[in-house]
Amino acid sequence: MTEPIPSPAENQPQANADNLKLGRRSFLATAAAAAAANLAYGRDYGPDAEPVRYPDPDVVVLDPRFAKYKLGNAPIQRLYRGTLWAEGPAWNGVGRYLLWSDIPNNVQHRWLEEDGHVSVFRNPAGNSNGNTFDYQGRQTPSQHWHPRLVRYEHDGSMTIVADKYDGKPFNAPNDAVVHPDDGAIWFTDPGYGSLMNYEGVKGPLHLKEAIYRIDAKTGMIDKVADDIFKPNGLCFSPDYKLLYVADTGASHYPEAPKEIKVWDVVDGKKLANGRVFTSMELDGKAGFADGIRADEDGNVWASAGWVGDGYDGVHIFAPDGERIGQIRLPEICSNVCFGGTKRNRLFMTASQSLYAVYVETKGAHVS
Repeated sequence: MTEPIPSPAENQPQANADNLKLGRRSFLATAAAAAAANLAYGRDYGPDAEPVRYPDPDVVVLDPRFAKYKLGNAPIQRLYRGTLWAEGPAWNGVGRYLLWSDIPNNVQHRWLEEDGHVSVFRNPAGNSNGNTFDYQGRQTPSQHWHPRLVRYEHDGSMTIVADKYDGKPFNAPNDAVVHPDDGAIWFTDPGYGSLMNYEGVKGPLHLKEAIYRIDAKTGMIDKVADDIFKPNGLCFSPDYKLLYVADTGASHYPEAPKEIKVWDVVDGKKLANGRVFTSMELDGKAGFADGIRADEDGNVWASAGWVGDGYDGVHIFAPDGERIGQIRLPEICSNVCFGGTKRNRLFMTASQSLYAVYVETKGAHVS
């Protein structure tokens, strides 16, 4: 049944009163939203902090496609605080632990799923940055102290996997991923560990910043792409037909765009057709994407930072490159990985802390 529409003249006083009520409601709603946003940005993650009211306001749906990944009763949690620059999270499914690096302090930490205990995993750690585990469960960190990739064997010994290309030492390998079909290691070499003593050993860059592939059988190293300013975090698409790489070249090259690039993987060994996957610009401001991971649906989860409140954290991009969601953190986020028993928990290394949040998807690959 349709309500009759009153004439403006006979209901003017009531209309004014309703408008005043509506205006007050709108103002209060806007103020409440602004207050909630401010609380979200500066919220307390300490052990005595008040619990967050569900749904977590810092898991932000920007596009309806992201709504199904946000759990209404899952909070962002700080699992550890005390690093100088946290990096390189990697999940060990057998040991049920999260491994990550503190580059300046030259150590690696381990968080245990069973009770949340954190301990030093490796000290010294060669100023390690990114970490990954191969399909035999062996840890392969990218080191800055001696610019190289190494592998820790099951007997505890260390094997140097790659330390030079074309007779020249690497700049400072950053992040690596392993292909399941042939065990090949793909890694980036932007050189940050050679640009400062804080994260490595300061020295010249001997090679053009590039992306490399190491053949697991022969140990042969191939440069697969260098049409990028400073390749940083990288990940494959779920079907391994695409390789995504974050470009952080704007840190040292003014002309470099702040973006994530993507290449076609050809025959499992080469890259072709390099192009822009997405820009990191949001509301007129652009920060850096650093570490990235893909989920089983092909979305790319990218750490983001160096802009400030409302931007820093994790940005989630659909396979078409559109930004569909955010996880806002009170610190600059450096890297991410999926882990936990069901691989449905996103771990985030963010400056001085380690954070985690459950999501309704799974990581596409092992860390």
